[in-house]
Amino acid sequence: MEFTLKTTINATQKEVYQTWLSSEGHSKMTGAEATISDQTGAQFSAWDGYIEGKNLKLEPYKRILQSWRTTQFEDQEEDSQIEILLKEQDGNTELTLIHTQLPESGEHYKKGWENHYFQPMKEYFTK
Repeated sequence: MEFTLKTTINATQKEVYQTWLSSEGHSKMTGAEATISDQTGAQFSAWDGYIEGKNLKLEPYKRILQSWRTTQFEDQEEDSQIEILLKEQDGNTELTLIHTQLPESGEHYKKGWENHYFQPMKEYFTK
């Protein structure tokens, strides 16, 4: 299963990219503890350990490709992947999130992205 979500953030694509890939920034942006870096191949965890994965490909300020799984995944289930595409227009950034390779039960993650990432990000970057 897979889906694509889009949102607009009141920040430059550089600001969004750097914040997403910084432990301090990611934690402040989402309101939950994260350990993450801007290095390809680095492991990360977010939402107090609920999410974990690895940075697969990074194109500074434009694209983030990560393996991604939550504690709800069954042991035998493969990691899913998220691809974050950033496109700046007039000082705002359109963020496109493509979430692929999810288990069939993964539909609920759409609301998770909206409630636990997009809404807090909009608030964080409005301050």
